[in-house]
Amino acid sequence: MLLQRFSTAATLGCGTRSGAILAPRLARRGLTQISSLNVTRAPTASSRTATLNPRAAALAMTLPGLSTHARLYSSKSYPPHTIIDMPALSPTMTAGNVGSWQKEVGDEIVPGDVLVEIETDKAQMDFECQEEGYLAKILCDSGSKDVAVGHPIAILVENKADADKFADFQPESAGEGTAKAAEPESPKEEASKPELKKEESKPEPTKQEKQTESQRDTAPASSNGSGRIFASPLAKTIAREKNLSLADIQGTGPHGRIVKADVEKFISEGGAAKKSAAPTKATPAPSAPAAAPVPSAGTAYTDIPTSNMRRVIASRLVESKQQLPHYYVTVEVNMDKINKLRMALNEAGKGEYKLSVNDFIIKASALTLLKVPEVNSSWQKDFIRQYHNADISVATATPSGLITPIIRSAEAKGLAGISNTMKELAARARENGLKPEEYQGGSFTISNLGMFGVDSFTAIINPPQSCILAVGATTEKVVPDASAPGGFKVAAVMKVTLSADHRVVDGAVSAQWLKAWKELMENPLKLLL
Repeated sequence: MLLQRFSTAATLGCGTRSGAILAPRLARRGLTQISSLNVTRAPTASSRTATLNPRAAALAMTLPGLSTHARLYSSKSYPPHTIIDMPALSPTMTAGNVGSWQKEVGDEIVPGDVLVEIETDKAQMDFECQEEGYLAKILCDSGSKDVAVGHPIAILVENKADADKFADFQPESAGEGTAKAAEPESPKEEASKPELKKEESKPEPTKQEKQTESQRDTAPASSNGSGRIFASPLAKTIAREKNLSLADIQGTGPHGRIVKADVEKFISEGGAAKKSAAPTKATPAPSAPAAAPVPSAGTAYTDIPTSNMRRVIASRLVESKQQLPHYYVTVEVNMDKINKLRMALNEAGKGEYKLSVNDFIIKASALTLLKVPEVNSSWQKDFIRQYHNADISVATATPSGLITPIIRSAEAKGLAGISNTMKELAARARENGLKPEEYQGGSFTISNLGMFGVDSFTAIINPPQSCILAVGATTEKVVPDASAPGGFKVAAVMKVTLSADHRVVDGAVSAQWLKAWKELMENPLKLLL
């Protein structure tokens, strides 16, 4: 059996906090035992594998936590070392930006130390290393952009004296050694390809079979099955400069990773020329409009690179709008009583708190979610999950993009508690300082554009939630009033629109929810009970 990876639950996405702490301890015990069980190093100088006897293999199988972001390697070229990979710090993260390194080469690392700041698709976070040793080399400098999850970012060694031996270490060096060793076999593989094609051409495949076969043939070894392609930074740079698609290149590095030698081989074999010539034969002329529009002469413009956060926002909202059957229900609310109560409470608070209209909206929404729990639910394909607490996500604009900090169990909080919590979360959100548990999850979202003078709008549901409330501005309007002279009066009114997922919430249910919510908003003393 080949043991290819030793790693720990180094990120929030890898299990519980206790698992993240215990895994490295088990790993170190396991590695100590493995080293005494006749571990045989692979013969190649750049080998990343070690052959274990049955006892060692069995030990490795009992350590389920060793599967994520730290890998122990040993070879004739380098002393035993651990490669730290870019972690997945959120469920939607596929790449991250490297911020400020908190440790320097030669520094001692103990489990729990903050190694580096990572900018995820949602926020900037501290990456706590769960390994121990000494930092031998930083592979991705501060400011590195779009580093794929799983890409090596640092090297740790057990002995500080070994750190200097990694000055010229490159993560793709092992892959290039493997590629050279495999080259003599490539002519045999190429010679066998025509025979395979002849055999496969006998039965006439269906359309589905052709599509599956095409995907299988063109899928690069560097893909992990999820569609993401692993490649070294140098390989990406060369491919971008030569206008090549990494999907067309076969990776020969560790775990199928594309390295510099793979791109150069692809170019030397005429792959670039074939790729550029192929569309001329197969693609009809009308395909030209698919290219990016070219600005007319004299048009001034600026191309702004998209951040990880912006790409995730785009992906999730497109998915939501395309896959969720949205419908919209609007209601108008009289705000006179809330405005008077808010003013009185703020005066009585003497600076301890400052309530906003949004605080009343959050509280009323939380109480109404418990009264009409069908809205406090999410679609889970085989079942609908109904939540017992009202965790309210509040859409907040930041310089990096939209984020939704969460007021947990808002139904149990008072107006002052909601107000202070929301202000603190919003301030940290604008500084990219939220923890994942402070913006991931939630059972219902509120988006308020009233402060911008927007009368009404419709919002896109934040999956997997089933509803989002879009809040407009408070405006003055003449409304019927039998007690007023002439039977009319001027009142402050506000429009809100509930976007609902019809798979979870029927129209009558959303109308019932809005009716109950309006009742609380127009009788705000009930929010104080």
